[in-house]
Amino acid sequence: MTAQPARPERSGPETASVMDVSPFKSSLVKAVFRDVTPMHVSRSAAWAAASVTRTVLTEIIDGARRAAAAEARKKLIPGDLLSAIDRNVELEVGGKWYDHSPTFQGLTGVLYDAEGVIVPSPKRSRSRKPSAVVGAHRFEAGVKKLLWSQGATAVPAMVRDLDGIASVFLTDLARDAAMVVREGGVKRFGTVTLVMSGEPAPPPFLKDSLRAPSARRGDGRTIGRDDILAATTIQLFGGNLRQRALTEAREATQNTSAG
Repeated sequence: MTAQPARPERSGPETASVMDVSPFKSSLVKAVFRDVTPMHVSRSAAWAAASVTRTVLTEIIDGARRAAAAEARKKLIPGDLLSAIDRNVELEVGGKWYDHSPTFQGLTGVLYDAEGVIVPSPKRSRSRKPSAVVGAHRFEAGVKKLLWSQGATAVPAMVRDLDGIASVFLTDLARDAAMVVREGGVKRFGTVTLVMSGEPAPPPFLKDSLRAPSARRGDGRTIGRDDILAATTIQLFGGNLRQRALTEAREATQNTSAG
């Protein structure tokens, strides 16, 4: 396989560069897609999906690092993950992991049936076929590389949560990309601007080149790069994280065909 093209480093005093790090291999990405769909996944699509997942995980780790720094700690703990998501709602991804992880128990609300009895949380799947949760351990090496690239360390429970979020997010991305192919484009498309109380609204996002097309080109059997970009617009809110994920995915695949 041709080596992934080098890209400019991401600047910022508090975030180490991860632009030259490829923690999630194409083979791993394609394995996740095979769990979801029999469609062929192009090389550029695998690179784009890996890039988007890396961008999301990097942002979560950066938010957790800030939370840990506020308490004069270097090692990340699950509480830092909760603080990062609480401070930035854009980071609330991989939601199916929340019911599985002890870190998020009690935060998703208590469900009651018609008789007023508490509905227990879903149990861990025992299926032999890897699911987003069962297969989460596949992402451990990539998560540790991302942590290392940012000069961070984390307790095992934090690594487990990052594994799970990465697995669920990429699985959802694969499902949405397959849906885009089946439906011939994005049927649900919009932009949400997230603004904290008392803060000025960000400038309008005018770069249409970063938006995924509402109608796709190509055959109905192959997931291409643009299908991943379209799925990204479904998975992520219309804020800075979505814009950065789309930009970095395009840069990651600039020397490959869009198909």
